[in-house]
Amino acid sequence: MPSIARRTRPGRNRRTTRAAAIGAAVAAAAVMAAPAAGAATPRHTTVRDSAPVFVQSDNPAANTVVAYHRNRDGSLGGHEVYPTGGRGGVLDGSVVDHLASQGSLTYDRDRHLLYAVNAGSDSVTVFAVQGDRLERLQVLPSGGDFPVSVAAHGDQVYVLNARSGGSVQGYVWIGHRLVQAPGRHRELHLTEAAPEFTHTPGQVGFTPDGSKLVVTTKAADNSIEVFPLDSAGAPAARPVVTPTPDAVPFGFTFDRAGRLQVTEAGPNAVATFAVHRDGTLRQVGQVATGQMATCWIVATGDHLYASNAGSANLSGYRVEPHGPLTSLGTTPTHDGTVDAAASSDGSTVYVQTGAQGIVDEFRVGRGGSLTPIGSVTVPGAVGGEGIAAG
Repeated sequence: MPSIARRTRPGRNRRTTRAAAIGAAVAAAAVMAAPAAGAATPRHTTVRDSAPVFVQSDNPAANTVVAYHRNRDGSLGGHEVYPTGGRGGVLDGSVVDHLASQGSLTYDRDRHLLYAVNAGSDSVTVFAVQGDRLERLQVLPSGGDFPVSVAAHGDQVYVLNARSGGSVQGYVWIGHRLVQAPGRHRELHLTEAAPEFTHTPGQVGFTPDGSKLVVTTKAADNSIEVFPLDSAGAPAARPVVTPTPDAVPFGFTFDRAGRLQVTEAGPNAVATFAVHRDGTLRQVGQVATGQMATCWIVATGDHLYASNAGSANLSGYRVEPHGPLTSLGTTPTHDGTVDAAASSDGSTVYVQTGAQGIVDEFRVGRGGSLTPIGSVTVPGAVGGEGIAAG
């Protein structure tokens, strides 16, 4: 696939001091939203994580995160409901996927922090995580209109806003506070068109080494945009753009070799890209799912699972050593298959289904086969998106 020429090359030393770039953020800290009443600072707990599963309701009346205890067999047990302090949102035209995005709930396992977007309130909530308990720390403005995806790497956080042409907003941890960084806001200038849920950006995410920020634009621009980040974590003024004509690039993940695996809702396929140091992409493969509305994808070990919302199933693939994908067939789910998450030990995959707000639970076999082990109905989560696993 053709790519726009290289724009910016990030510095090689990712540990270079961030003092200059963070200066503006420190100045802005006074106007940022304060931590929720009674909130504590992030806890780098030494307590053994009970590997919980978190699900976002995206309820337009009052957004919540439901924290499920994970049983020994991977099934979901008891739960607690935690208000985010914001409201969920609904894109025009959406039915089972109100945010039409991937990554609206992100768990930072190293820092024991959970990030949730509040699309209806233009805000992002930060929770401290201790086992399967959450404590709300902060609710911050998203820096744009209708946030749908959030990504974290080290002390850097970026949020993707979907409406008004789309934008990304960066944040940085300073001490025990997450601070919005004014110098890390970038407008995407995407075309606004109907239906809205297919013409808003789909996901923001870091490359595995944290040197670049990736954004999928879906039908708004039919492209994948890569922002190289400088040594302080600030994005280039303009992204490196890889056109993907009629592909409607939606969700993405990275395989063990660092290749970008992208769902394409246009041809209902999974496309594989090599990511070059300058931010250009080279397509090295594509495999059709043969299903309908292929939009979300999750990786665990050498296996990928793509969610097909229109077919109510998952397409499984094994990533071969040199890159090609081998089909593992399909696995049925409840109606409206959307976002998914894999446990940190790779033994279990959890899949949101938006028609009834159900999460389906699957055990991952040695060859990548999926065996159903149960399901739960998430309170207030019909059409909701956002799931993360410990």
